Amino acid sequence: MPTPAQPTPPPPPRSLVTLLTDLIDYAGLFPPAKLAMPAAAEAYNRARISEHEWALGRFVCPAAQLEDFSKAAAALMPGTLATSGYQEQLDAGSPWRVSALVDATTPEAFEADIDHIFAFNARHETFDAGLGFCDMIEVKVPSPDRIDACMDRLPEDIYPFFEFPVDADCRGYVAALAGERCAAKIRTGGVLSDLFPTPDEVATFLAACAAADVPFKATAGLHHPIRARNHLTFEPDSPSCTMHGFLNLFIAAAFLKARKVDHAGAVRILSEEDARAFTFADDFLNFREFGIETAQLAHFRETFALSFGSCSFDEPIADLAKLKLL
Repeated sequence: MPTPAQPTPPPPPRSLVTLLTDLIDYAGLFPPAKLAMPAAAEAYNRARISEHEWALGRFVCPAAQLEDFSKAAAALMPGTLATSGYQEQLDAGSPWRVSALVDATTPEAFEADIDHIFAFNARHETFDAGLGFCDMIEVKVPSPDRIDACMDRLPEDIYPFFEFPVDADCRGYVAALAGERCAAKIRTGGVLSDLFPTPDEVATFLAACAAADVPFKATAGLHHPIRARNHLTFEPDSPSCTMHGFLNLFIAAAFLKARKVDHAGAVRILSEEDARAFTFADDFLNFREFGIETAQLAHFRETFALSFGSCSFDEPIADLAKLKLL
């Protein structure tokens, strides 16, 4: 007898889709995954054609490796295919989007990496080479004055994220970004437990960005939706520590920006380890007694809480499925 058809599961609530859309920038080249370039390009392509591609953002690549990325990814990008002596255009979706890590240790290094980006964009502006573009960069800066130096040398069509430490007072860095066409970047973990900032430090960063109208992205240590103790790497005998959850982080950011919570409330959201504390519906999202409308959440996602980098796309999606959110 034929197997009875399984009922189609309902779509995720609109508030959850709004929170997750374009949220995960794929950083498979970096630890703990640390894939070779061909494998990272193939993994990004699989994510682009997967059921949950709507949650996928940009491919994160060091600017100095963009030429290697071109060689590995060109055949996978939307483009043309030579077939039986003629060119057949492939319908493979929108161009690949890239965020490049740029070296700002010296002006010469910075300008060399910008040249790599120009070369990449010129190479991939037509179907023949595969469509792709890099319009965002990520720059680590040791002091606020380096932000102005980078901005002075940056082309207008490239949007920068500036990463800086948050274990001390970060307001000087955020003040240097205020009013500029740029954003902040927070490192929320790594492969060592001492690389994870505390909920209080993260809340301080989020509050400073919210008050100054400075958008942000996050990176590292955000493989899992809800704060919990997890392994630091993919090795089964890896040490573990308590890691931030990406739902905690982006919900705390939205509630802070909407002035639904203060610093202490943001720390409470960031510290929450019970997934049941978060409720998603079509028209609203709740954290315990606090709520935000989906339309307002969409605005904050678009203009404030932009994305996070993860060396895995599959792991965050699988964890959301385990929680029965997807």
